[in-house]
Amino acid sequence: MKQNKHSNKSFTNLDKYHFLSIQGLMLISFTVVSTLIIAILGILVYQFFYYQSNKAITSATQQVMYQTTNNLEDYLQQMRQLSDTLYYNDIKEIDLSIDTCEKEMSMLYEANKDKLISFALFSEDGQLLAAAPNAAIKSNVKVVEQDWFTCAKKEVENLHFSTPHVENLFVESSDRYNWVISLSRCVSLTNNGKTSEGVLLVDMNYSYVQQILDSVNSDNTNFYIYLIDGSGTIIYHPQQMLITSGDYKENNMKAALYKNGVYEEDFDGRKRSVITDTIGYTGWKLVSVSTKVVSNSSDRIRYFVILLFSATFLVLMFVNRYISRFVSKPIKVLDESISGLSSGNKNGVEILPSATSEVRHLGETIQIYEESNERLVHDIVKEQEEKRKSELDALQAQINPHFLYNTLDSIVWMVEDGNRQKDAVFMITELASLFRLSLSKGNTIIPIADEIKHGKNYMNIQSVRFKNKFQVKFEVDEEIMTYCTVKLVIQPILENAIYYGVKNMDEDGVICVHGWKKDENIYLTVEDNGFGIPQEYLENILSDEGHKKAHGSGVGLINVHKRIQLRFGAKYGIRIESELDEGTRVTIHLPAIPYTPENQKALENGDWSEKESI
Repeated sequence: MKQNKHSNKSFTNLDKYHFLSIQGLMLISFTVVSTLIIAILGILVYQFFYYQSNKAITSATQQVMYQTTNNLEDYLQQMRQLSDTLYYNDIKEIDLSIDTCEKEMSMLYEANKDKLISFALFSEDGQLLAAAPNAAIKSNVKVVEQDWFTCAKKEVENLHFSTPHVENLFVESSDRYNWVISLSRCVSLTNNGKTSEGVLLVDMNYSYVQQILDSVNSDNTNFYIYLIDGSGTIIYHPQQMLITSGDYKENNMKAALYKNGVYEEDFDGRKRSVITDTIGYTGWKLVSVSTKVVSNSSDRIRYFVILLFSATFLVLMFVNRYISRFVSKPIKVLDESISGLSSGNKNGVEILPSATSEVRHLGETIQIYEESNERLVHDIVKEQEEKRKSELDALQAQINPHFLYNTLDSIVWMVEDGNRQKDAVFMITELASLFRLSLSKGNTIIPIADEIKHGKNYMNIQSVRFKNKFQVKFEVDEEIMTYCTVKLVIQPILENAIYYGVKNMDEDGVICVHGWKKDENIYLTVEDNGFGIPQEYLENILSDEGHKKAHGSGVGLINVHKRIQLRFGAKYGIRIESELDEGTRVTIHLPAIPYTPENQKALENGDWSEKESI
């Protein structure tokens, strides 16, 4: 009754569309969908071009910034090299009581006077020891109170760059005033064999820095560049005079906090794009500001997108009308040709001569539906059985290559060791015996006795390889030796016990294999005293989630578990118990099925679920 009410409600909801033909409904649907798609694409196109325009301008600005930074760093590096040359090649090598460095200073000054103003060497109490080209200090100047002097004395390991200032140390023959950037450092002086500290001063020509930045600003109209120190103090700005007079503002203090990169900011009522780059060794920061981001390009892109949207919409209106008529026509024919089904006619469908191929195909499909459905069910059952067997074979195949690789690797290692030939022969003999058991005449189901012997062969091989670093004990009840098991279930667990349990132990490891029968169940355990498995990994090691993430020890355990369940059912398999630093126990749970030709054949064919009473 509830189902009928639901169906009636659905038909009632559809009644409001009864006045629309299939063609009209499709035309409206196509138009709405097309409009939405065009609108979305228009927005995406606009955003794409807007982003690309911004990116192009930003990239061009960054290239200019990069080149300007390199030019400034090259100039500052030259000044540092001059300071290093004067200090390490001259000042540090002379005794001031018998020699002077003024000649070397003068030579360096003459070679670089277009880029610097002067050199000067001072003692730790501020006395002038040498200078080029000036030689006299102004009487009212206290050198020890100058910022460049105190910074050099405070941090003796570093070179210090000052902000631009008027050079006011020396008595000039003319009334000129030079703007300089002072590079100072603490130096070691020798006088009468005694060592003391002093300060070497290099006054760089600020106009050289100004020329570099003026050249950049004069060549670009979309942005300007200014220079600040680490605290935000302006070293250079194209509007320096307006800033000093208060007629122009700059966001230099906030820019000092920016890391190298691109930033968008609102400042003084304007949206700006800001790019910052740090000058090496100085802490100075080069800042570019662009206020004309892409406003003109944005308008052009917007008009282009609107025009494209309108033209595309008109074209789609005509295309949608044609498509809706083309698609709806065979559907109308289909409706007419199968209308006879409503009368309960189950013997076939009358197909009109004018019907399309789609309708003819549908009529023929309905007529043969019942017999095809029966065949399909039979094929699905057969396919599922083949898939189950394929999964079993695939899981089996994952273990053999893994074991073979590790064993052959051990044999190769022993052969390469000239003193272990007998061990290698023993291992090859054991390997041959092991593989005879592994082949088992192509059978997957073998007696437990063969599986135990297979495990002993494997452990004999590993004991030789690891020089009996661990002990192995097999304590298996004789009564279970004639019961069935899936082959290769013990060896992967023994391998895990070695490689992930006792291999890297400082003390001797012990691996014990037990086997017994309880009621109608067989239990085989492999227990070691190794490192154990972390709890968070242990909880999911046999789950589907753990299977996806498994690697190393997890793969072998999962395969053993899956192969047992594929043969005997979901209630069988393996159980893992472990504690860190205590060891791990893996328990194999099997049904107690005697090994007989009938039982072996039933298990091989996957028919045991039908023969559990055997």
